[in-house]
Amino acid sequence: MKGKVERMASPAEHISLLDGKVSRLIIRLAIPSIIGLSFNALQQFVNAIFVGTLGAQAIAAVSITLPIVVLLTAVGQGIGVGTASFVSRNLGAGNSLEASRGASSALALAVPIGVGLTVALLLNLRDVLAVLGASPTIMPAALDYAWLLLFGYTLMLLNMVNGFIVRAEGNTRFSMWTMITSFTLNALLDPILIFSLDLGVRGAALATLLSQISATSLYVLYFVKQRGIVRVRPSFATWRGDRVKQMAAIGAPATFTGILSAASFVLLNRAAAPFGDNSIAAVGIAARLITIGALPIMGLCIGSQAVLGFSWGAQDFARVQRAAKFMLSVAVGFSASFSAVVVVFARPIVQLLSDSETVTEIAVPACIMFHLFFGLFGVQYVAITMLQSFGRARLSAVVSFARQGYLFVPAILLLPVIWGFNGLLISQAVAELLAGLLAVLVIFRQFGDLKGMLLSRRASREAES
Repeated sequence: MKGKVERMASPAEHISLLDGKVSRLIIRLAIPSIIGLSFNALQQFVNAIFVGTLGAQAIAAVSITLPIVVLLTAVGQGIGVGTASFVSRNLGAGNSLEASRGASSALALAVPIGVGLTVALLLNLRDVLAVLGASPTIMPAALDYAWLLLFGYTLMLLNMVNGFIVRAEGNTRFSMWTMITSFTLNALLDPILIFSLDLGVRGAALATLLSQISATSLYVLYFVKQRGIVRVRPSFATWRGDRVKQMAAIGAPATFTGILSAASFVLLNRAAAPFGDNSIAAVGIAARLITIGALPIMGLCIGSQAVLGFSWGAQDFARVQRAAKFMLSVAVGFSASFSAVVVVFARPIVQLLSDSETVTEIAVPACIMFHLFFGLFGVQYVAITMLQSFGRARLSAVVSFARQGYLFVPAILLLPVIWGFNGLLISQAVAELLAGLLAVLVIFRQFGDLKGMLLSRRASREAES
């Protein structure tokens, strides 16, 4: 059995991290991740467009559930990141059997975690939504939407972990096409279920559930037909302490960052609640647009991190520098362009997401303020990726937790009290600006360190010669 599994891990099946052209290598690794994550973001966007025609309360109901989605996604990100690291490192070491055991164990672990979280949330759903800021007028629609969404959470969790496993073994294209298929089905089902069958927000949630089932089916076929290197089998699933510990140590920071993101949505909704359902809906639109803009940058960095880590481990600092500069130029170029588009075209974009004039009038300035400094997000995420690749965990945490943590929380708690709804909008802009400036300082320091290492190595070589 061991020989059969290890035989599948031939070097030819992997994209070589020794490819001489760094920019070409990063593009090959990143494009499928960017496309896949972008379609995942578009799925949320399409849902928002169709739900927006149902009125302000429907938009607010979906927006209220966004922190639950972000929180649950954070669990999947944590398990997935830890599993992907474990799988890729063992495949690189030629131990595909251990990679298969890690993948199988992670999927086996994801099922009870998914079921447990689903049951816990369903039993307390009304109270949870109330804490998130659901008013009595929003609560019925929020319950309808969240109940169906939670019913499919375990499938969503499995799909996330499956995606990380498939990308870790180098098959980013299959993951991309799976997400595109899920998006297409969701987009086709939304109008049928929401309007033709008159299910309202329940139709949007049901469309998401059915698209998750389709993605799960594709991943099951992938592993059953043994299309990749990793083998997922029940006999490989063992929750051995050291294996789980390795995956948890790497995945836990990703989960914590996701939890911070969920908490920031909670604070935004609660800060908007005193100003009415229309304000909650408007803030939800602005927050959703930020999520859509962030995902392509995340896809770029997820696809590029292997290049940075590999080059750093090989002490090829010139290659690290070239890779980081290319990542930075692409990420900043995209985030600045996205920021400009939303600021300039805020009204037509919002009108795609809401038929309510009242919501539109509130959401337009909200989108402008939320995206005013979004151009700095590209710097933030590249800085975090560099620090993680270099093993600088503490400094990475300082940058990671700034935007939605220690800079945002004081602002969202204080500024709305002073300036009302305008204070809420300013709090997001201030946190984005300060976190971006912090990232700029950190990334300049990293490039300075790289330059010093290059000069030191060059001096050592000259001394030896």
